[in-house]
Amino acid sequence: MKPSQILAAFGVALALVVPCVAQSSGALENTHPAGLDLAGMDRGVKPGDDFFAFANGGWTAKTQIPADRSQWGTSGELIELTTLRVQTLIQDAAKAAPGTEARKIGDFYSSYLDEAKIESLGLQPLRPTLSRIAAIKDKHGLAAEFGHELRADVDALNSTNFETDHLFGLWVEQDLNEPKRYAPYLLQGGLGMPDRDYYLSANSHMLANRQAYRAHIAKILTLAHIAEPEAKAQRIFELEVKIAQVHAARAESEDVLKANNTWVRTDFVKKAPGLEWTTFFKAAGLEAQAQFIVWHPKATSGEAALVGAEPLATWKDYLVFHQIDDYSNVLPKAFGDERFAFYSHTLSGTPQQLARWKRAVNATNGALGEAVGKVYVTHYFPPESKAQIEAMVAKLIDAFRVRIDKLDWMAPTTKAEAKRKLQTLKVGVGYPDHWIDYSGLKIVAGDAVGNQQRASLFEYRRNLAKFGHPVDRGEWAMTPQTVNAVNLPVRNALNFPAAILQAPDFNPANPVAMNLGATGAIVGHEVSHSFDDQGAMFDADGRLRNWWTASDLAHFQSAGHALAVQYSQYHPFPDIALNGEQMLSENIADIAGLNAAYDAYRLANGGKEGPAQQGFAGDQQFFVAFSQSWRAKTREATARQRAITDGHAPAEFRADTTRNMDAWYAAFDVKPVDKLYLAPADRVRIW
Repeated sequence: MKPSQILAAFGVALALVVPCVAQSSGALENTHPAGLDLAGMDRGVKPGDDFFAFANGGWTAKTQIPADRSQWGTSGELIELTTLRVQTLIQDAAKAAPGTEARKIGDFYSSYLDEAKIESLGLQPLRPTLSRIAAIKDKHGLAAEFGHELRADVDALNSTNFETDHLFGLWVEQDLNEPKRYAPYLLQGGLGMPDRDYYLSANSHMLANRQAYRAHIAKILTLAHIAEPEAKAQRIFELEVKIAQVHAARAESEDVLKANNTWVRTDFVKKAPGLEWTTFFKAAGLEAQAQFIVWHPKATSGEAALVGAEPLATWKDYLVFHQIDDYSNVLPKAFGDERFAFYSHTLSGTPQQLARWKRAVNATNGALGEAVGKVYVTHYFPPESKAQIEAMVAKLIDAFRVRIDKLDWMAPTTKAEAKRKLQTLKVGVGYPDHWIDYSGLKIVAGDAVGNQQRASLFEYRRNLAKFGHPVDRGEWAMTPQTVNAVNLPVRNALNFPAAILQAPDFNPANPVAMNLGATGAIVGHEVSHSFDDQGAMFDADGRLRNWWTASDLAHFQSAGHALAVQYSQYHPFPDIALNGEQMLSENIADIAGLNAAYDAYRLANGGKEGPAQQGFAGDQQFFVAFSQSWRAKTREATARQRAITDGHAPAEFRADTTRNMDAWYAAFDVKPVDKLYLAPADRVRIW
């Protein structure tokens, strides 16, 4: 299990379609029509041959990915709508009284948009940091700088991926072994590209990416008028290759049992020499922490050794490059354009950069997310919506409880522990119980870089302030305006943000079969993360503890292995196969969640199939709605990147979850001659 699976996100397609939006009385309304998208289907495809194409082939054939997107799909319609809504709310906030939370939102946004001011300042806002790096005289000063840069790692603290180009990442969360306290988690970092495979794989696409990354480093250094950019770029790249060589592989990083390594302060000196750890921890504000959970012990030791062995000058160049690159979007336009050219165009295949205002919305959400969310839910998430979704969640939890009772392979003691997890599950719908107080965050109009720096430091300090206090299970890992959902197994808690709880996935005008096939599967997925291969290792209190009998665990792991084997047979490209072990947690949650959603839909209809609509029987509506919720087209570069780095399977293969359900075969008369057919004994049944 990787840190991103302690916060196991649903992983909706971050993509867009032309939104069904109407503006009325100052509000942007969701006007997505009720029902299945019949025109988007391809009835000429047999459901049993390619269910994704059957449900989405018409849409796929006529849809082009917009130039500023790496992916385009039904789920992302909500992202576009939400972005438009948030922009309107932020523009209104700019008119608020100075010093108010609303004005901070408006000032952050307008400062990001003020390209003329940003251009005139050049690199001046970064001079204090760059001068501090230039002044480093020895490895003592280097250790202090690594600790200092950790304070700016707001992306690692807030991301469900926990990737960071800083040497190490810090995550503050409930202790794996002591649920009543927070622990500092130390994570591997230091890479500018998405994963170690980008540096080490012999794949021709990866070789091309490496050449492009070296060129990107040199271009950033050139734009900053740094001497000898080509030579320094080569040394920086070679250093990152060495970092990649000591990194844990993606699949290894996903094993929580391997990650549960408690180190006391003296362990760092013994196990990871090369870095002055006392200096590092003091600079990072962590000097009071007696112990850490070291998620990647091999990488921690390896990176520390590199600090001791590699030339000081190379490390300083490395720090300068990443500092400038990290802030490219709030530096003069040439820097932002170059960052887009590499990370979005080369690595993701996106031809055109997002409009500046959309990037400004995203940045404002990152800095003041819950302040924006507080305003968002006031306008766009009425109490009746919250009540409807809470009722759906309750039904899904009940359905999962019934499934547990019916398992013939699970011992009573294991069932009791599993049901206790359901009973204590903390479910958040729409928005958190309480909001982050941003009164301590200073936002200055016209200071785009400074605002971003202060926002990162504010979030870092807010997390450090948790130490010594009770664990807040009601704290959210996502903002209300996020189009996604998340399970936090270490807290036994779920978050369902307001922005995902609307059409096309949830529409009050839809029959229960469609709503439960789409949104119900999302809810079921998140509930099921508490019982996937990693979530099932945590008890009802979020403690990492084996609550299984030996035979039950063996059966569960055997079923998981079968699912991993099934997904490892999928090839999104001839030269790339999916890693079933890497994606196992998400695939277990997909299967278990879809089964629970199906049960809930049937129970809502008195145990029978729902009524026909739009020419489809109730069960058919359920499964088509599920497949259409995964509608997406993805650029090749992005699809390749995700196949290597993502814990989620590509959308079309997630839609194929249905082939493990007997009800799908009956609904569409799928026969052994059909391509997706699995013999009953080969259908994976986990929960």
